[in-house]
Order: sequence, then C-alpha cells, then structure tokens
Amino acid sequence: MTGANSAGRALAMIGAWLLAAPILAAQPVLPPLPAPQPNDSTPPPAELPVTDEPDEAAASVAATGSRSAENAVRQAGDAFGTSIGREVSGLYSRERVRGFSPVVAGNVRIDGLYFDPIVTPSSRLVRATTIKVGPSALGSPFPAPTGVVDLGLRRPGQEAAASVLIGYNSWHTPTAEFDATLPASATLSIGFGAGLQLENGFNATRDHSYEGALIAEWKPSASFSLLPFINVRNTTIDDNGPISVPQGNFLPPRLPRRQFFGPWWSRSGDVELNAGFITDWTISDSWLLRAGLFRSQRVIDGQFANVVRLTAPDGTGTQRITGDPALYNGATSGEVRLTRRIADGPRLHQVHVTLRGRQTYRRFDGSSAVDLGVVNILTRAPDVPPPVLNFGPQQEDNVRQWTGGIAYEGRWAGVGEVSVGVQKSDYSKRIGFPGAINGISASPWLYNVTAAVQISDSISLYGGAVTGLEESGVAPNFAANRNEALPAIQTSQIDAGVRVNLGGGMRLVAGLFEVSKPYFNLDANGRFDVLGDVINRGVEASIAGPMTPELSVVMGAVLLRPEVTGDAVTRGRVGQLPVGAISERVELSADWRPGFAPGLSLDMRLSYRSPEVATVNNLVFVPTRTLIDLGGRYRFKLAGNEAVLRVQATNLFSQQGYELRGANAYTVLPGRVTQAYLTVDF
Repeated sequence: MTGANSAGRALAMIGAWLLAAPILAAQPVLPPLPAPQPNDSTPPPAELPVTDEPDEAAASVAATGSRSAENAVRQAGDAFGTSIGREVSGLYSRERVRGFSPVVAGNVRIDGLYFDPIVTPSSRLVRATTIKVGPSALGSPFPAPTGVVDLGLRRPGQEAAASVLIGYNSWHTPTAEFDATLPASATLSIGFGAGLQLENGFNATRDHSYEGALIAEWKPSASFSLLPFINVRNTTIDDNGPISVPQGNFLPPRLPRRQFFGPWWSRSGDVELNAGFITDWTISDSWLLRAGLFRSQRVIDGQFANVVRLTAPDGTGTQRITGDPALYNGATSGEVRLTRRIADGPRLHQVHVTLRGRQTYRRFDGSSAVDLGVVNILTRAPDVPPPVLNFGPQQEDNVRQWTGGIAYEGRWAGVGEVSVGVQKSDYSKRIGFPGAINGISASPWLYNVTAAVQISDSISLYGGAVTGLEESGVAPNFAANRNEALPAIQTSQIDAGVRVNLGGGMRLVAGLFEVSKPYFNLDANGRFDVLGDVINRGVEASIAGPMTPELSVVMGAVLLRPEVTGDAVTRGRVGQLPVGAISERVELSADWRPGFAPGLSLDMRLSYRSPEVATVNNLVFVPTRTLIDLGGRYRFKLAGNEAVLRVQATNLFSQQGYELRGANAYTVLPGRVTQAYLTVDF
C-alpha cells in the first residue's frame, strides 16, 4: 500500500464525514465554545480529561501543594497514555506508541510548543505527560505520525505551597523529593524543587542521582506571561549491567536477579540540563502569540557498554567492555506561533502560523574495547583490574532544521471540528571526523488533515492523515556503528475511529491506524542501518472513567499487524516482522475507594503482551508475559496538612523473563519490588 493511496483513502473518508455536517447542523446547537485562554494547548472543554476529584481540574493535578492527589487512573482521559507525577496508566508511553517511539522521532512538545529533547525534564518541572494520538490529537494544530508527547509544566501558583515526598523500596533505594512555590510579588511567582535517589537496580547496579529545578512565572498583566525554567540532574555513579547478545537463534538463560555481572570499574557519570522559557501574549481578543525557546543537553563522562556475546544457551560466551571518552549531545530548539481567532456564533475559527527550529551538536565515537575472555553469565564475573583505554578521534554530528507552517482549525458546537495544515521543512546534517565531513539534506512538504463529526450527543467519528520528517535516533551500543546518529526519515500515518460518551464520565474510543516508516536495524555486518520499510497496521481501543462513584478504570487494547517490505525481505535476509513487534497488548488499571473506609483506596494494574519479535530473521521471540501490580493509598491529615501513604508492589508474582534492548540483545526482566512513599502537602 503506497503512502499516496493511503492518504487518498483517508481524505475521501474525511470528506464524506464533512459532507454530512450540513445535515447534522439541524440538531440543537450548543452554546458557543469559549475561546482558549493563553497557555491553552488542550482540546476544547468536551475533551478535557475526566476526573472525579472534588473541585480539581486535571490541569492542576500534581501541582505543588497538591501532589498527594496524584492519581493517573482518576485523571486519565483515555487509555492511550497518561502520567501524573510518579503515577502512570495507559497503553502507550514516551518510548512506544503504535510500535514506534515519538521521543526518538522528535514529536515532543512543552505546553504545546515544539521541543527537541536530548533528555526529558523530570517531574520537578513536568506535572503531567499526555500521549496525544487518535482523537486526543484534535486540538493540536500540527500533529505528527507516531503521536505527540506533550509535557505539561508545573507552573507556580499565586499562593505559597510545598510538597514533600520520601520513599523506600525493597531493593534498598531511598528517594526524596521537594517542591515549593513562593509568590515574590503580585506579578511574580517562583517555584523550585530538588530530588535525590540512591537507586539500587534489578541487576545490583547503582545509579545515584541528584537534581534541582527552578521555574518562575511573571505576569505583569492579564494578557502577558513569561515562564523561564531550568532543571539540572547529576548522576554520580552508574554501573553497567550486561547486555546478552546470543550468537545464534536462541534466548539467553534467565539471569540471576540482584547479581552484578561486572567489572566493578565500568562506571560513568553524566550531567543533564533542560532550560528555556515560554511566553504568551494575548495581543487582543482575536490574536495570540506564543513562543518557546529550549536548551537540552547531556555530557557523559566515561560511558561503558558491557556486552556478553553468548555462544551457547547455557550462558557461556565472551565478554567485551567498550568505553568511550567524554561524550557531548546538545540541542537548541523552539517555536514561535501566531494564532488568529474568529468567533462566529456556534463556530470558532483559528488560523495558526508557526516557525519551528532546532540546532543539535553531538560529539561521539573514539571508543576503546577490552576483551575479558570467556565467561558464564550465570556465575559472578571475574574480578579484573581496570585497563588502560586508548581512545581514538571523535566524530561530530551537526543537524539544523527549520520548519514553517500554516494551519486552520474549525470547531462547530454540536457538529464537529476540522484541522488542516501544511509545513515546509528544511533539514541538513553534517557528520564525520574533522576535515572529512559528509552531508545530507532534505526539504519536504508536509501536511496534515484531521476531522471529527458529531453524529449524536454521545457519538462522534474522527479520522486523519499526516506526514512527517522525523529523526531515527542513534545506533545502539552493541552495533558496529554504536552511538552514530541516523538520518532523518519521511513518515506517514492515517487513522480513523469512533468516540462514544458512555455517560457518567465514561468514554469509549476505538479506531484503526496505519503508520509507515523506513525500517532500521542490524545488517549482516552488525551495522544499524536501513533494511527496508515497515508498515504498522492496527486496531486500538480505550475505555476510561468512573464506572461507579467508588471505582474508576482505564482499559486499553491494541492489535498490531506490522509488515517489513523491501529487497532484503524478498531475498530472505530480513524477516517480515520488525524487531520489537508485539501483536497484542492489553492494559487494565483500576482504582477503588470503598465507601466503608474513608481515606483508603486500592489499585491494580494488569499488563499483558503477546510474544515480541527478538531477531531480524524472526526466528526468536520473547515469550508472552502478564504482569500485575497491586497497591493502595491512605489519605489522612498530618499536623493539619493533606498527606497520603502509598504502598505498591510491581510484578507482584515476580515473573521471570527478558527485556529486549535491540535485535537479539537482552537484559533480565526486573522481579517484584515493593515500594512505599509518603507525600505531604503544605
């Protein structure tokens, strides 16, 4: 199926729905939609996430001074992915949406504005993360294939407040977090936070991190605001557990948990930075100007890759430690968007003109490898002294991209909405050793068409087609071209479905989708490169909301039918399924507040997935697995302040298995871990 044919079918379907709009217009018309306020990047009011928290809008969840109310099940608007503070629910995450990663693709926003993250900001800055896919992408003037990850900032309020969280888990990991808001004047509020985590990992590795954040909001008038922020995280110790890479069509043995497979000197540290500002200016009742400029970077001191190439299923293999000199990766990105709003009775028209840009620089390569000989991963690694690493010259990678676009959004109360946009992107990449730089460039036209039609008070249809120019990430550390940045790729997506209001706050979403991208993976020489094209076709469904006043649920399922095409498949060198493909996924989360026990709630999460394709030749699969998490909360007053005690056990039955890190590369599935933390709001 070609991209042109797919887009044509989608446009025909959307056109048919739009032709039905005049007939539907005869229905009773709802009051006019209010114009979005400055800072508003959410869909219209009917699309706001459902919540049954008393007097609490979803936008305020996880704000400083209300962190004891964090509950992703209660605040989720659908089952496609929501995180509120430390709480997570839904089918998708920042790393996997419809079989792809929107973060790798570059489809990340901060409060609706374009952001190119080297590392994502922590919850010291981000109050909530939403995966915008399907109908939730409506209201975003420039959607993207694979969906959009929207990071909502923890904006400081006009009242002094603070939240403190302390926690501990059964792997002996202490955690402490602090967030506060302090109004400095009638126009300026300052928020700040700090975090500490001395993590002991599932494979007995350590990751000790410290972080701080500062965010301020200056509002000299009701029409103008400026929001600068900065978040710095330092990791002081990072031991590297082994990645098992079988040299044949077999799975590795199940590794002993809580066992570090050295060597002890393979440690590294890094410093991560996210900073920037957002400004909103309501020029008049009809004009809104939004702008954001962001800096994201990571400096790594002494990165190591611990790879064991297994020669037999009993865990025997050869161990190689690959070290890198200091690595640097930084990106400056941002967006300026001018919006014109026109109210026309029950209709609201919006025209957006945008300019996005990014400049990234990476310094990588120069690695040095040490072979530690024959080992067996089921036993402890031999104690070897640290070697002398002879680093080589490093390559440089420079990317520059500008994208200009114009989009129209129309919303007609009781009838539906439509969004049409076109963008022109100019992309260039320069990579190589100093004095031997190679360059590539691209300048495609991109488009998007999305629409929803309300066929009754409770049922609406939606559909859309969108193209994009996306990044492909970097080659994994077990590839021959490890850490090399991959070229940008053109992608496309069509989707369609139905959204039903079931009453009482419950909503159903069901739809079809097709996403097409070039397929990157390991070739016969161990390089991570293009092997063909991949088309992910699937069906997804979501039910979310309160089933009763006491019970809220988030249920989602996706059935995926991916296919790899190209000459390598025809020749039998590559299988027809992409590595990492999972045909069936089901997620169920529930939160129950029994009426006979005020302050108490119990929650459960069930996650099922079918076998996962593990090798390029499709001869090895990670087995089916079902994980269950069980937890509870107890809300109470502590010295007159709102507090909650949270206890949770993840992977309750300590299921054995593997985590796939790439083609035929594995780590152990973490076992059961029990955690408890106390949150107090002041």
